Amino acid sequence: MKSETIAIHGGYEVDPTTKAVAVPIYQTVAYAFDSADHGAALFNLEVEGYRYTRIGNPTTAVLERRVAALEGGLDALCVASGQAAVHYATLNVTELGSNIVSVPQLYGTTHTLFAHLLPNQGVIVRFAASDGPDEIEKLIDDQTRAIFCESVGNPAGNICDIEALARVAHKHGVPLIVDNTVATPILLRPIDYGADVVVHSLTKFMGGHGTTLGGAIVDSGRFPWKEHARRFPMFSQPDPSYHDMIYTDHYKEAAYIGRCRSVYQRTTGSVLSPLNAFLLLQGIETVALRIDRHVENGRRVAEFLRKDPRVEWVNYAGLPENPFHGLARKYLGGRACSLITFGVKGGLEGGKKFYDALTLIKRLVNLGDAKSLACHPASTTHRQMSPDEQRNAGVKPETIRLSVGIEHIDDIIGDLDQALKAMESVQQGAVR
Repeated sequence: MKSETIAIHGGYEVDPTTKAVAVPIYQTVAYAFDSADHGAALFNLEVEGYRYTRIGNPTTAVLERRVAALEGGLDALCVASGQAAVHYATLNVTELGSNIVSVPQLYGTTHTLFAHLLPNQGVIVRFAASDGPDEIEKLIDDQTRAIFCESVGNPAGNICDIEALARVAHKHGVPLIVDNTVATPILLRPIDYGADVVVHSLTKFMGGHGTTLGGAIVDSGRFPWKEHARRFPMFSQPDPSYHDMIYTDHYKEAAYIGRCRSVYQRTTGSVLSPLNAFLLLQGIETVALRIDRHVENGRRVAEFLRKDPRVEWVNYAGLPENPFHGLARKYLGGRACSLITFGVKGGLEGGKKFYDALTLIKRLVNLGDAKSLACHPASTTHRQMSPDEQRNAGVKPETIRLSVGIEHIDDIIGDLDQALKAMESVQQGAVR
């Protein structure tokens, strides 16, 4: 099936008992056992079934299968938020004294996790000077356990050369983990280019309505964990925390996601509620249609800003002069994402005047909503970072991040124009 069809039908057959066409919401905490032996068999993973919603739920299972199918992966685990997905995805391959190599262009909270929380747990994250494969490779050593990148940086707008990063990762026997939140599988499937694990904030474009938190971790099923058992003994050695389970023996190609569920979700409990899973499924049904409109509106907004003399600079990969335009053609089929950053004339103060004058476009820190949204990263999403760290992440003091929605393009541009006029009038008044 094509992506548009998978988004509607993937992972679900008509309910055999009720014949329900819509995915039922299994709003339950636990599931009855037929007997003591049946319960033991479930916990030994000898039979299929559900035990407790912290470990698995039928509604959430449909979402997991659907997201995995959209990304071309073997299996997926859905969790409470995109940030939990990033955390679990990296913890699952690391141990005390190991390290991860990451591109510098990251979402602010991911940077905080990597720069501060993981080091306190004995895992070092090394930030490369750029997203270039050569810069990444310089930092890999015997203790490296993964390379991490965002397919399209938030808010930097850079597009990573996933194929080249995958070659570097596999040359050194480590997986490539890609956050594909901004691009979505409608524009890009990183697994097709060699990525081993894909993570998502389903809260964003996939859900699409700004109502529901959720995250996903997708396992390609392709990384040879047994072949690299020295680096990753947690997959091929008995796990004493789970009655000496050997994940590569039990789960085979799905060892990564099986361990992620059995160890991290079961033990630390960042669980997606069944109702949230249902709501995210509703959003995913229209994700392909929405992405088409997001992309077209984003292009029109970028062209408007690029031509406006009140705007100092525009960062949008769809523009021919953008340094990532070639990668946008390779990985996104020339359809640049609807995430745009720009700076108005007047620098930080001008940007604040513009930002405060927006009316239709909402001022908040989410992205990927059907509604157009604006954010000032330096004072919000990247507030915890130093000025140097902000610059490395693609954030300038005056940067405005636009997540262009699916409203009528005339209304979006009309709001941008009136906010620029308001900014201009304030600046002229200050000069007089």
